[in-house]
Formats: sequence, C-alpha cells, structure tokens
Amino acid sequence: MMTGAALVAVSLLAVTGCSSTSEAAGGEEAAGGLQIDVPDVPMQEELGDYEGEVNIVAWSGFVEPAWSDAFTEETGCVVNRRVAGTSDEMVQLMRSGDYDLVSASGDASLRLIAGGDVAPLNLDLIPNFGDDIVEGMKGQVYDTINGKSYGVPIGRGANILQYNSEVVTEEPTSWDVAWEADSPYAGKVIAYDAPIYIADAAVYLMAHEPELGITNPYALDQTQLDAAIELLQQQNEIVSEYWADPAAQITSFVGGTTVLGTSWEVLRKLTEDEKFKSVLPEEGSTGWSDAWMLAAEAENPNCAYAWMDYTSSPEVNGAIAMNFGMAPANAAFCETSDEAKEHCEYYHATDEEYFDKVWFWTTPIEQCVDGRTDVTCTNFQQWTDAWLSVKS
Repeated sequence: MMTGAALVAVSLLAVTGCSSTSEAAGGEEAAGGLQIDVPDVPMQEELGDYEGEVNIVAWSGFVEPAWSDAFTEETGCVVNRRVAGTSDEMVQLMRSGDYDLVSASGDASLRLIAGGDVAPLNLDLIPNFGDDIVEGMKGQVYDTINGKSYGVPIGRGANILQYNSEVVTEEPTSWDVAWEADSPYAGKVIAYDAPIYIADAAVYLMAHEPELGITNPYALDQTQLDAAIELLQQQNEIVSEYWADPAAQITSFVGGTTVLGTSWEVLRKLTEDEKFKSVLPEEGSTGWSDAWMLAAEAENPNCAYAWMDYTSSPEVNGAIAMNFGMAPANAAFCETSDEAKEHCEYYHATDEEYFDKVWFWTTPIEQCVDGRTDVTCTNFQQWTDAWLSVKS
C-alpha cells in the first residue's frame, strides 16, 4: 500500500515467458495470470493440527480484537499482530522469517513471490474462498503467477480525485487539473508520495499521449518511463505537498493547503465535511487490492490457513472492510444488512464497470506485464531511483 524507498531490486529476478492481457484495466486473465520464473516453493497439500498461534503483518485496521479474539476462541490460535506502515516494511518483515501471514498490496506482492518469500496457496483448504469472492479480485497479475494463486483477497479501492467543491465549483472530468502546468489550482494540488505513483502519470499519458504506446501503466520501457518522469516533474511545479500518511492528507485538505488531488474514498469520508467530493476521472486511475499471503516457511501454516478462511467469511471480511474503509472481497457481505449494503454502494464493492477503469498496483518487473517481448521493461528499483529525481 503506502510504499517508500525500495530496499529490494526486482531486477535480480530472471523472467521469461509471456502474459495474456484482458480488456479490463486490471490486467491478466484470471485463469492464467503472469508467466515468469519464480522460486519453486511447495504448496501445502492438507491441513494439520493447529499450532496455537499465528503471527501476522498487517495494515492498521486489518487485525482487531473484535474478530481475532473470536478466532482464537474458535480455533485456539492466538493472533499476534504487527502493524506495518509501508509495503517496503512489510517486505522486510516477511523476509525476517518471524511472520506467517501478510496483508500485501500489489506493490509488494510480486517482490515477495519473486523472492521466494511466500508460498502458493491451496484454495481447497480455504472454503470461504468461493463463488462470493468478487471476480475482479480473483486471479490478478499481482498475486497469480504461472496459474498458481498466492493471495486471498481482502479488499480493494481506487486512487480517486478529491476536490474542495467550494473552490473547484465544477466537478472535474479529467485528471488534467492535477497534472497540467496551467491548472487553475496550481500550488494547491496534492500528490501521493511513492515510486508506484509513477503509474498514475502513466495512466494520464495513456489517454493524452497514445503515441507513447503505453497499454499498462506498470509495464514501462525506458522511453515510456522517461515520459512519465517528465510529466511528474512538471506536476512537481504545481504540487503543494506530497502525502504518504493519510492523516497528513486529510489535514492538508481540511486546513486549505490543498484543494484538489489524489485520495482514497475513505479519506474523503473521514474529512466529515460535505464540501469535499471525489470523482473517478475519464482517464481511469490506479488503485490498490490487498490479499493475505502465506510465508514460504511459515512456522504456523495451519493456523494461518484457518485465519485466511475465517477472514474470508462474509461477516469478518465485511467487518475488516468497514473498519479500514474499502470495498470487501466477499460480495455476500453486502446483503447482510442495510448498513452493509450502504457501505458496499459507497465503495463500489460489486461494481465491476467502475473497477474496470482501475489499474491495481503491480510491482514493475523487467518482463513487460503487457505481453511485449521485444523490449525490456523497467523494474521497481529503476522506478525508485527515478522517483527520487522527481522531488530533487
């Protein structure tokens, strides 16, 4: 999710094969996913006795006593939580060998898979991973490799355009007000602070400079990356500040430093002021989709599988989604109450037409995930190095 300077270069990964893209913005066909060489980590064939505990690295709000205590009572597995603030921190912690599970976002998933840090999942051992899991969160390129699933979906959201309607009096239809040098809101624009934000520039370029040939914002050759960085440097001239901390983003809007820029639906809601509105512009956007991933050498794999199944139930998955502020993965939750239905409508939980316009975070790797084989794409380390030049 929120990611800072990368500590691991995915360029170390040798990649081969090809990928098949779908028409949806999200990327790969669910059946195949991405085809690359990754470490051969075995998949657990059957469940054994519960070990008595499970150690989880998670985003704040994903593992709370309200449901972890009930899980412990049901299984005897005590839940030990470590909250992480960035995707990079999650990758580091999972590589320490001290954790069984992680709630990884797409900008961490491929790094963990490529490093052999997580194991493919036996979905037969997760009964709640069934027909009620929304199709748009199954088999995606960021967590499905060589036909094997490495992630159990938790929730998703779009990186939308938020604005102060008392200043921005007409609803924006394009991201141009946040990117172009002549924006009437120059000096009052806020942007996300992370290398993965390069993909937001690429989404804008896909629509406005089609001659660049970008068809997936996470598959950029060097020329395309250079164009994205040039756009980001242009935006830097009109940006009031960058945000990685959601609280700082809210403060910027409420305090008037910012009137327009990148946000999440939950952040707009947390401002508790009707003048703040949001829109998914015509170009589409980037977004994030989180999934439970199992450590390759988990000390407590049976409790970990039990947790993944437990939190995939409509009630618990919905509780996590409501607590964090995102669309749940289990669509059955939306029918459990009027409050659940309202939540699902606000976050577009089952609106695949909405999410078809969203390109979910995917770790950039040298194999072009758009299917090109005649060029080498830029990797996450190159994106990290390039991002540093944007604000220097």
